[in-house]
Amino acid sequence: MTLPVTTCPHCGRPGTIFVGQEPGGPTDLVCSEGHQWRAAGWTEPMDVDRDGRTWRIGTPDDVAWLAGQTTQGFSITTAIPPVFDAYATFHSPEGVGFDAHERAVVDELAGCTPDQPWWLGYLDTGAHDVVFPHAPRVSLYWDYPYVLVEAGPEQALTWRSGHMRGDGPLPDLFFPADRSWLVSALWDDTWTDFGGSADVVARLLRNSLVNARAVGPDEDACPPGLTRE
Repeated sequence: MTLPVTTCPHCGRPGTIFVGQEPGGPTDLVCSEGHQWRAAGWTEPMDVDRDGRTWRIGTPDDVAWLAGQTTQGFSITTAIPPVFDAYATFHSPEGVGFDAHERAVVDELAGCTPDQPWWLGYLDTGAHDVVFPHAPRVSLYWDYPYVLVEAGPEQALTWRSGHMRGDGPLPDLFFPADRSWLVSALWDDTWTDFGGSADVVARLLRNSLVNARAVGPDEDACPPGLTRE
């Protein structure tokens, strides 16, 4: 974990304790450019800049519905809380590049989701791009640190290149604001897990580029032909 944040999430400069903070209150930091942020006990949204606009960095409250709600073991509910009607896994099919595969995933999900923000989560493995390296992290699963940002399908396909599963752009975790579905790939998995409605799972299954496989909540999530790292 990287909390508390000691470098500015806006410009990356070192932070110092804000002189005007109340004694005994949460630690506020300020950088030489005057940007101020909360480092300890961080619960309030923070904005960061990219592509000529600001984006909201998520807080633990934004993933409280997911944190601590998954199970232990090898089933898909290790990655996806058991709150959905249907579950599936997907991975890039043989002979299809990551970009084409992941664009197909996002296009299918965007096509059946009302217009709204998506939360994009980038797992900080120490070896992969998290897009906003100085942003605070939220903790999920086994205290895995994620940078969580409120954006959308376009950013999910353009903000980075390369993740644990290959050269694709997808975040390691993402879901729409209404939480109607969840996509999540765990640290050691070579595939991605999905939970949502039966209609959305059926839509993913119909697209050969998505290469989805329906699984039950108690089934081993590992797709045939793949292995756990």
